Amino acid sequence: MQDQTILALDQGTTSSRAMLFDRRGNIVAVAQKEFQQIYPQSGWVEHDPREIWSTQAGVAAEAVTRAGVSASSIAAVGITNQRETTIVWDRETGTPLYNAIVWQDRRTASFCDELKNRGLEAMVRAKTGLPIDSYFSATKIRWILDNVEGAQDKARQGRLAFGTVDSWLMWNFTRGGLHVTDITNASRTMLFNIHERRWDDELLDALEIPRSMLPEVRSSSEVYGATRGTVFAQDLPLASMAGDQHAALFGQMCTESGMVKNTYGTGCFLVMNTGEQPIESRNNLVTTIAWQIGDQVNYALEGSIFIAGAVVQWLRDGLGLIRHAREIETLARQVPHSDGVYLVPAFAGLGAPHWTPRARGTLFGVTRGTSASHIARAALDAIAYQSVDVLKAMEADSGLRIAELRVDGGACANDLLMQFQADLLGVEVARPRIVETTALGAAYLAGLAVGYWKDVGELRAQWQLERRFTPSMPAEEVASRLAGWQRAVGAAKAWADG
Repeated sequence: MQDQTILALDQGTTSSRAMLFDRRGNIVAVAQKEFQQIYPQSGWVEHDPREIWSTQAGVAAEAVTRAGVSASSIAAVGITNQRETTIVWDRETGTPLYNAIVWQDRRTASFCDELKNRGLEAMVRAKTGLPIDSYFSATKIRWILDNVEGAQDKARQGRLAFGTVDSWLMWNFTRGGLHVTDITNASRTMLFNIHERRWDDELLDALEIPRSMLPEVRSSSEVYGATRGTVFAQDLPLASMAGDQHAALFGQMCTESGMVKNTYGTGCFLVMNTGEQPIESRNNLVTTIAWQIGDQVNYALEGSIFIAGAVVQWLRDGLGLIRHAREIETLARQVPHSDGVYLVPAFAGLGAPHWTPRARGTLFGVTRGTSASHIARAALDAIAYQSVDVLKAMEADSGLRIAELRVDGGACANDLLMQFQADLLGVEVARPRIVETTALGAAYLAGLAVGYWKDVGELRAQWQLERRFTPSMPAEEVASRLAGWQRAVGAAKAWADG
């Protein structure tokens, strides 16, 4: 395997990517393709499952071509994916019944309220570690069964398959040969008992979802099967699956209890490794499974922020303040601070630790002197403020003081944002040399499964720091800014309740 590489497939919310990694964890080649975002109604977000598959298959082939290697030089393929996004398809034809309902989609918020009114909240949280929320897959499945003609009957007859994006890709790579998911993606469906580590019959009965629809649950690092002539000239071992945030936690080598990473992507996703025991959150965080390697399962606390990098896309596409996302830092640096302007980017509701699905984006403190630069600064600030809310909740739940925040994702390249994050938290922010940690985590998990890397200790030795951001803002200024943010969030929540 000396000259071989690992192919990581990173199927994200706005694009499909493929990366080849060498033995040192260096990127050999990368290919990426964006795909259509579909917004049928306010609060609804969909993807075309066939486009997800075609773009992912396309970039996989493109990355291998760019690397100038043959399929025989690929030791294994790993998959990481946008989580909770829900696809239901016909087992016989492989045809999706409906578009993929994306994790951001809020159409089932009212149904979630019904479930809470039925007194199911405590049971759901105790079994799954999750609150009842439209963010997760279960109510999206129920919506498809209720709203696609004939779907419920087909489901009862065992003719339908449900999967998150990992399952959909695995199904297509194996031409219907495998209907599987991994334990991390299963733990995000609101149907999986994270303590007993199995699909939960009581939850399935409560939502009237037939067990026959569900994929087999496997570990995050094992050889599930092989590609079957769909993309490559020869069959390749499919050797890892993990939800994107779980893969990023592993790629950051947050392998010890108390280590935390934040991925600054479309949303912000903060995850703390809590070791081999789950910690029940008292502060509206999610208890989830970090990964399973062999027989060992690690748990995590997670806080999901729905809108992070997406707020920059909004400034670009919605307001036209910038032409390219990378211009945001230059625009924001034109002013020393936001001048009292606060943007609460609750475009898809507020996630952790608030869980206010009906909240909407709000802008406070605007005066005649407010400029595009102030709004840009407030948008970046909002990403950091939301992250602080989650990290403080993590400290309270775990009883651990966070000593360092490891960061990755596109927006972590923004030095202004990273310094502000360090200032607000009062801890160092560590940016690794390779920030594509989601794909890297998938590659690491696949490589472990086929012996490309010996063990986790070998991988830990490969993590390299690119830059460390040290807090420098006076404590009283930090307190003042955080107080202003809390006022803004309180007002946004009050608007949602009005």
